[in-house]
Parts: sequence; structure tokens; C-alpha cells
Amino acid sequence: MKEYKVVNWKMGFSKNNQKLEDTLNQYAREGWVLKDIAENSSRLIFVRDKNR
Repeated sequence: MKEYKVVNWKMGFSKNNQKLEDTLNQYAREGWVLKDIAENSSRLIFVRDKNR
């Protein structure tokens, strides 16, 4: 079974790429895999196995 997490990404003006990279790495350490970046919005959708 899969579980999903939706994260609202707030883009800023400074260090935006570094903040995004840090966020992606944080969730990756928790076992989440980026599934999609929702078009026309700032939502990151992650997925992982629920029974890990």
C-alpha cells in the first residue's frame, strides 16, 4: 500500500533553489520519493510504501 504527502512549496526570492533542494533531501531521508510537481501551482507530491 502507498501513502502520499502533498507539500505546498512557497517560492521566495532568495536562495529558492537551495531551499527546494533542502526540502527534497529532507523528505528523501524519510523515505519519500517525489512523484510530481503539480503544474500551475506550487505543490510537491511525494509517495512512499506505507508498510516499510
